Amino acid sequence: MELRVDRDKCGGTGQCALFLPAVFDQSEDDGKVLLLTPLPSADLAGSVRTAARRCPTGAIT
Repeated sequence: MELRVDRDKCGGTGQCALFLPAVFDQSEDDGKVLLLTPLPSADLAGSVRTAARRCPTGAIT
């Protein structure tokens, strides 16, 4: 699984970082998503998919 985030779409709600801090963080500069792990391990696949579904702006693919 390869993970991508679109920082232009990101609304800075931080839901992804709260739900899965091993993969996502939030920029202190603009509050937008920071991708920490673009190739998460297979055991995180379900959680990554959940985080993507929870993103209110659809910035995670």
